[in-house]
Amino acid sequence: MTDPAASTVTAILLAGSRPVPDPLAQAAGVAAKPLVPVAGIAMIDYPARALVAHPAIGRVLILTQSPGLYTGAPATAWLADHPKVAFETSGAGIASSLLALMDRADLPFPLLLTTADHVLLDSAMLDQFIAQATGADIAVAMVERATLLARYPASRRTWLKFRDGWWSGANIFWFGSAKARPIIALWQDVEQDRKKGWKILAAFGPFALIGAALRLLTLRGGMARIGRRFGLVARLVAMDKAEACIDADKAEDVALIESILASPA
Repeated sequence: MTDPAASTVTAILLAGSRPVPDPLAQAAGVAAKPLVPVAGIAMIDYPARALVAHPAIGRVLILTQSPGLYTGAPATAWLADHPKVAFETSGAGIASSLLALMDRADLPFPLLLTTADHVLLDSAMLDQFIAQATGADIAVAMVERATLLARYPASRRTWLKFRDGWWSGANIFWFGSAKARPIIALWQDVEQDRKKGWKILAAFGPFALIGAALRLLTLRGGMARIGRRFGLVARLVAMDKAEACIDADKAEDVALIESILASPA
Protein backbone atom coordinates (compact mmCIF):
# COMPACT_ATOMS: atom_id res chain seq x y z
CA MET A 1 0.00 0.00 0.00
CA THR A 2 1.28 3.49 -0.84
CA ASP A 3 1.09 5.54 2.32
CA PRO A 4 -0.13 9.14 2.06
CA ALA A 5 1.90 10.04 5.14
CA ALA A 6 5.12 8.26 4.11
CA SER A 7 7.89 8.72 6.68
CA THR A 8 6.15 11.70 8.30
CA VAL A 9 4.41 10.07 11.26
CA THR A 10 5.89 10.12 14.74
CA ALA A 11 4.80 7.12 16.80
CA ILE A 12 4.54 7.32 20.58
CA LEU A 13 4.77 3.95 22.32
CA LEU A 14 3.47 3.98 25.88
CA ALA A 15 5.66 1.81 28.12
CA GLY A 16 5.02 3.21 31.57
CA SER A 17 3.93 1.63 34.82
CA ARG A 18 0.81 2.29 36.84
CA PRO A 19 1.06 3.28 40.52
CA VAL A 20 -0.20 -0.14 41.63
CA PRO A 21 1.81 -3.33 40.94
CA ASP A 22 0.88 -5.08 37.72
CA PRO A 23 -0.19 -8.72 38.19
CA LEU A 24 1.43 -9.87 34.93
CA ALA A 25 4.75 -8.25 35.86
CA GLN A 26 4.61 -9.73 39.35
CA ALA A 27 3.87 -13.21 38.03
CA ALA A 28 6.74 -12.98 35.51
CA GLY A 29 9.17 -11.52 38.03
CA VAL A 30 9.98 -8.46 35.90
CA ALA A 31 10.13 -4.80 36.86
CA ALA A 32 7.41 -3.55 34.47
CA LYS A 33 4.58 -4.99 32.42
CA PRO A 34 6.18 -4.21 29.00
CA LEU A 35 9.02 -6.59 29.93
CA VAL A 36 6.65 -9.52 30.52
CA PRO A 37 7.61 -12.31 28.10
CA VAL A 38 5.02 -13.29 25.50
CA ALA A 39 6.05 -16.42 23.61
CA GLY A 40 9.51 -15.90 25.11
CA ILE A 41 9.91 -12.29 23.95
CA ALA A 42 9.36 -9.09 25.96
CA MET A 43 5.92 -7.83 24.94
CA ILE A 44 7.19 -4.33 24.07
CA ASP A 45 9.38 -5.91 21.39
CA TYR A 46 6.38 -6.76 19.19
CA PRO A 47 4.79 -3.30 18.74
CA ALA A 48 8.20 -1.62 18.74
CA ARG A 49 9.40 -3.74 15.81
CA ALA A 50 6.11 -3.21 13.94
CA LEU A 51 6.47 0.56 14.32
CA VAL A 52 10.13 0.89 13.33
CA ALA A 53 9.58 -1.34 10.29
CA HIS A 54 6.67 0.67 8.91
CA PRO A 55 7.62 3.05 6.07
CA ALA A 56 5.18 5.76 7.17
CA ILE A 57 6.75 6.06 10.61
CA GLY A 58 9.88 8.13 10.72
CA ARG A 59 10.39 8.20 14.47
CA VAL A 60 9.35 6.17 17.53
CA LEU A 61 9.30 7.78 20.97
CA ILE A 62 9.03 5.37 23.88
CA LEU A 63 7.29 7.14 26.74
CA THR A 64 8.09 5.68 30.16
CA GLN A 65 8.91 6.73 33.70
CA SER A 66 12.07 4.59 33.63
CA PRO A 67 13.95 4.38 30.29
CA GLY A 68 16.73 2.46 32.01
CA LEU A 69 14.45 -0.53 32.49
CA TYR A 70 14.56 -1.08 28.73
CA THR A 71 17.97 0.24 27.72
CA GLY A 72 19.55 -1.86 30.48
CA ALA A 73 17.73 -5.12 29.79
CA PRO A 74 19.40 -7.46 27.28
CA ALA A 75 16.06 -8.33 25.65
CA THR A 76 15.26 -4.69 24.85
CA ALA A 77 18.69 -3.06 24.65
CA TRP A 78 18.34 -2.91 20.83
CA LEU A 79 15.85 -0.07 21.31
CA ALA A 80 18.58 2.23 22.62
CA ASP A 81 20.68 1.69 19.49
CA HIS A 82 17.96 1.88 16.84
CA PRO A 83 18.19 5.06 14.72
CA LYS A 84 14.41 5.54 14.70
CA VAL A 85 13.95 5.13 18.46
CA ALA A 86 14.27 7.64 21.29
CA PHE A 87 13.15 7.49 24.91
CA GLU A 88 11.13 10.18 26.66
CA THR A 89 10.56 10.30 30.40
CA SER A 90 6.86 10.55 31.13
CA GLY A 91 5.20 12.76 33.68
CA ALA A 92 2.37 12.10 36.10
CA GLY A 93 -0.05 10.79 33.47
CA ILE A 94 -0.41 9.92 29.80
CA ALA A 95 -2.43 12.98 28.85
CA SER A 96 -0.17 15.47 30.64
CA SER A 97 2.89 13.84 29.06
CA LEU A 98 1.29 14.09 25.60
CA LEU A 99 0.44 17.74 26.08
CA ALA A 100 4.06 18.42 27.05
CA LEU A 101 5.32 16.62 23.94
CA MET A 102 2.98 18.65 21.74
CA ASP A 103 4.61 21.83 23.00
CA ARG A 104 7.94 20.82 21.53
CA ALA A 105 9.00 22.40 18.26
CA ASP A 106 10.94 19.28 17.21
CA LEU A 107 7.86 17.05 17.35
CA PRO A 108 5.63 17.92 14.39
CA PHE A 109 2.23 16.38 13.72
CA PRO A 110 0.87 13.84 12.95
CA LEU A 111 1.36 11.68 16.02
CA LEU A 112 0.30 8.06 16.32
CA LEU A 113 -0.08 6.68 19.82
CA THR A 114 -0.15 3.02 20.82
CA THR A 115 0.77 0.85 23.78
CA ALA A 116 3.50 -1.62 24.69
CA ASP A 117 0.92 -4.35 25.34
CA HIS A 118 -0.38 -4.17 21.75
CA VAL A 119 1.52 -7.36 20.99
CA LEU A 120 -0.41 -8.22 17.81
CA LEU A 121 0.08 -4.82 16.15
CA ASP A 122 1.24 -5.39 12.58
CA SER A 123 1.83 -3.62 9.28
CA ALA A 124 -1.70 -4.28 8.00
CA MET A 125 -3.23 -2.58 11.03
CA LEU A 126 -0.88 0.36 10.68
CA ASP A 127 -1.58 0.61 6.94
CA GLN A 128 -5.32 0.78 7.52
CA PHE A 129 -5.18 3.13 10.47
CA ILE A 130 -2.78 5.64 8.94
CA ALA A 131 -4.61 5.67 5.61
CA GLN A 132 -8.01 6.27 7.22
CA ALA A 133 -6.82 8.64 9.97
CA THR A 134 -4.82 10.92 7.67
CA GLY A 135 -6.59 14.27 7.38
CA ALA A 136 -8.29 14.03 10.76
CA ASP A 137 -7.32 16.11 13.78
CA ILE A 138 -8.03 13.14 16.01
CA ALA A 139 -8.86 9.52 15.19
CA VAL A 140 -9.51 6.46 17.31
CA ALA A 141 -9.20 2.82 16.27
CA MET A 142 -12.04 0.56 17.40
CA VAL A 143 -13.20 -2.99 16.69
CA GLU A 144 -16.87 -3.93 16.44
CA ARG A 145 -17.87 -6.93 18.54
CA ALA A 146 -19.02 -9.04 15.58
CA THR A 147 -15.56 -8.67 14.01
CA LEU A 148 -13.87 -9.98 17.14
CA LEU A 149 -16.30 -12.74 18.02
CA ALA A 150 -16.31 -14.12 14.48
CA ARG A 151 -12.69 -15.12 15.03
CA TYR A 152 -12.29 -15.32 18.79
CA PRO A 153 -15.68 -16.06 20.37
CA ALA A 154 -14.22 -16.65 23.84
CA SER A 155 -12.35 -13.33 24.00
CA ARG A 156 -13.60 -10.88 26.61
CA ARG A 157 -13.33 -7.12 26.07
CA THR A 158 -14.77 -3.90 27.47
CA TRP A 159 -17.60 -2.81 25.12
CA LEU A 160 -19.36 0.49 24.42
CA LYS A 161 -22.87 0.03 23.04
CA PHE A 162 -24.10 2.24 20.18
CA ARG A 163 -26.82 2.03 17.58
CA ASP A 164 -24.34 0.65 15.06
CA GLY A 165 -23.00 -2.05 17.34
CA TRP A 166 -20.80 -2.78 20.33
CA TRP A 167 -17.29 -1.35 20.13
CA SER A 168 -14.00 -1.97 21.89
CA GLY A 169 -10.90 0.19 21.75
CA ALA A 170 -7.90 -0.93 19.72
CA ASN A 171 -5.29 1.19 21.56
CA ILE A 172 -4.28 3.17 18.47
CA PHE A 173 -4.85 6.93 18.43
CA TRP A 174 -4.10 9.70 15.94
CA PHE A 175 -3.40 13.33 16.70
CA GLY A 176 -3.22 15.16 13.41
CA SER A 177 -2.90 18.75 14.58
CA ALA A 178 -2.78 21.00 17.63
CA LYS A 179 -6.59 21.09 17.51
CA ALA A 180 -6.43 17.75 19.36
CA ARG A 181 -5.16 19.46 22.51
CA PRO A 182 -8.62 20.12 24.07
CA ILE A 183 -9.55 16.45 23.61
CA ILE A 184 -6.32 15.36 25.31
CA ALA A 185 -6.96 17.83 28.14
CA LEU A 186 -10.39 16.25 28.57
CA TRP A 187 -8.77 12.81 28.49
CA GLN A 188 -6.59 14.00 31.35
CA ASP A 189 -9.71 14.67 33.41
CA VAL A 190 -11.16 11.17 32.88
CA GLU A 191 -7.88 9.24 32.58
CA GLN A 192 -8.45 7.31 35.78
CA ASP A 193 -11.85 6.17 34.50
CA ARG A 194 -10.83 4.92 31.07
CA LYS A 195 -12.48 1.53 31.70
CA LYS A 196 -15.77 3.23 32.63
CA GLY A 197 -17.31 3.99 29.27
CA TRP A 198 -20.23 6.00 30.69
CA LYS A 199 -17.92 8.45 32.43
CA ILE A 200 -15.93 9.08 29.25
CA LEU A 201 -19.14 9.66 27.31
CA ALA A 202 -20.51 11.97 29.99
CA ALA A 203 -17.40 14.12 29.69
CA PHE A 204 -18.41 14.88 26.10
CA GLY A 205 -21.78 16.18 27.24
CA PRO A 206 -25.17 14.83 28.35
CA PHE A 207 -26.40 14.17 24.81
CA ALA A 208 -23.52 11.78 24.19
CA LEU A 209 -24.29 9.90 27.40
CA ILE A 210 -28.06 9.76 26.84
CA GLY A 211 -27.66 9.01 23.14
CA ALA A 212 -25.41 6.05 23.82
CA ALA A 213 -27.61 4.76 26.65
CA LEU A 214 -30.71 4.88 24.46
CA ARG A 215 -28.81 3.72 21.36
CA LEU A 216 -29.73 6.96 19.56
CA LEU A 217 -26.22 7.50 18.23
CA THR A 218 -23.98 5.53 15.96
CA LEU A 219 -20.35 5.62 17.06
CA ARG A 220 -19.39 7.38 13.82
CA GLY A 221 -22.12 9.94 14.37
CA GLY A 222 -20.99 10.43 17.95
CA MET A 223 -17.40 11.00 16.84
CA ALA A 224 -18.56 13.56 14.26
CA ARG A 225 -20.63 15.34 16.91
CA ILE A 226 -17.64 15.49 19.26
CA GLY A 227 -15.57 16.92 16.43
CA ARG A 228 -18.12 19.66 15.76
CA ARG A 229 -18.26 20.52 19.44
CA PHE A 230 -14.51 21.03 19.57
CA GLY A 231 -14.12 22.55 16.10
CA LEU A 232 -12.07 19.71 14.65
CA VAL A 233 -12.27 16.60 12.49
CA ALA A 234 -12.76 13.53 14.68
CA ARG A 235 -12.86 10.15 13.00
CA LEU A 236 -13.54 6.54 13.90
CA VAL A 237 -11.32 3.95 12.24
CA ALA A 238 -13.21 0.65 12.35
CA MET A 239 -10.41 -1.88 12.22
CA ASP A 240 -10.74 -4.83 9.85
CA LYS A 241 -8.60 -7.22 11.90
CA ALA A 242 -10.12 -8.67 15.05
CA GLU A 243 -6.65 -8.89 16.60
CA ALA A 244 -6.47 -5.09 16.77
CA CYS A 245 -8.39 -5.03 20.07
CA ILE A 246 -6.63 -7.94 21.76
CA ASP A 247 -4.04 -6.49 24.11
CA ALA A 248 -1.99 -8.30 26.74
CA ASP A 249 -3.88 -7.06 29.76
CA LYS A 250 -4.53 -10.30 31.64
CA ALA A 251 -3.09 -13.80 31.81
CA GLU A 252 -5.88 -15.15 29.59
CA ASP A 253 -5.07 -12.45 27.02
CA VAL A 254 -1.44 -13.55 26.96
CA ALA A 255 -2.52 -17.17 26.46
CA LEU A 256 -4.76 -16.17 23.55
CA ILE A 257 -2.04 -14.00 22.01
CA GLU A 258 0.49 -16.81 22.26
CA SER A 259 -1.91 -19.16 20.52
CA ILE A 260 -2.41 -16.61 17.74
CA LEU A 261 1.33 -16.10 17.36
CA ALA A 262 1.81 -19.87 17.14
CA SER A 263 -0.87 -20.27 14.47
CA PRO A 264 0.10 -20.37 10.78
CA ALA A 265 -0.29 -16.96 9.13
